Amino acid sequence: MDFELLPELAGFRAELRRKLREWLPAELRDKVLRGRRLGRDDYLQWQRILHAHGWGAVHWPLEWGGCAWDPARLALFDEECARAGAPRQLPFGLKMLAPVLLRFGSEQQRAEFLPPILEGRSWWCQGYSEPGAGSDLASLSTRARLDGDEFVLDGQKTWTTLAQYADWMFCLVRTDPQARPQRGISFVLLDMRSPGVDVRPIRLLDGEHEVNEVWLHEVRVPVRNLVGELHQGWTVAKYLLGHERSNIAGVGVVKRELERLHELAGQPDALGQRPCEQPLLRAAIAELEIELLALEATQLRLLRGDGDPGAASSMLKIVGSQLQQRASELLMQVAGARALPFEPEAFDPPPGFEPVAGDDCALLAAQYANWRKLSIYGGSNEIQHNILARALGL
Repeated sequence: MDFELLPELAGFRAELRRKLREWLPAELRDKVLRGRRLGRDDYLQWQRILHAHGWGAVHWPLEWGGCAWDPARLALFDEECARAGAPRQLPFGLKMLAPVLLRFGSEQQRAEFLPPILEGRSWWCQGYSEPGAGSDLASLSTRARLDGDEFVLDGQKTWTTLAQYADWMFCLVRTDPQARPQRGISFVLLDMRSPGVDVRPIRLLDGEHEVNEVWLHEVRVPVRNLVGELHQGWTVAKYLLGHERSNIAGVGVVKRELERLHELAGQPDALGQRPCEQPLLRAAIAELEIELLALEATQLRLLRGDGDPGAASSMLKIVGSQLQQRASELLMQVAGARALPFEPEAFDPPPGFEPVAGDDCALLAAQYANWRKLSIYGGSNEIQHNILARALGL
């Protein structure tokens, strides 16, 4: 879909670009566009800036402080934020838990948890995967036994993204060990400052501390923090996963990386030749752009639905992760030898630091390595193919 053909959307895009240039601090923009390390304060600062201007949750209903924008405007917002170099808004509370609370939560839970998310005062993480329950999530073994007006949790979660910064976790626990796997699970909200919570780092291929294992030993959670019905958390979990997989599509990110790709491809290499003059490379870039347009159109169709993307979100997750990975591969190919050095100092450069590869290529290898995860997290792409096959009756 060509947004520029619609005058009202062309004006909206221009307004987005103007306001993002005005609101986005130069230091944050530089960090994002150069692939440098972002900390807790960076993410929360951007959320607070957006909230101060009324754009903290553009997809939420008006009554909860959102903008209730239509699908086209939501897509444009994500695209322009990525292109401008804005930090990604934290999806765990804003785009994953919030839809769950709006559909399954109590009024008390909405009043308690939604405003801090909107205002950038709380950080959520996701307690789903376990060492023996990743793609086969229904086999999770973290237990929650009822003790008066509290649950007592014991178990382990893993691959918990940015849990080292989190104030809260939304967590799947087994509350009925005798029931069939999907029937005995509940969805609870856990304060990460509770006694018995132990967060341990997992270092990734690029050396970053992005994910964690979280150990839970006799952690007490008030029963009022149960979302939905007891033992019926699998229904809540599936609803949340639909929103997570839709968010993984990353259309705006791929568009930003394509702009970067075109820029690098136009630069002469050591022999004075420009990669963009290579026919096979030009064909590969054109193919990526065409498939991205198809993904964007599909995402818009799903956004126009009833708010629950269901099994169709698996399409967005599969294709979106593949396109992001292909963009990183093409960037490595275009940069050539400049992409080979990996200097960890470039993540958070000390004064006077000059990367051997230059600022535009210093972290391409790290990004390439990091983005190998995209086809695995949120449910591996193999699992997503199985979900689609079942939905189609295959």
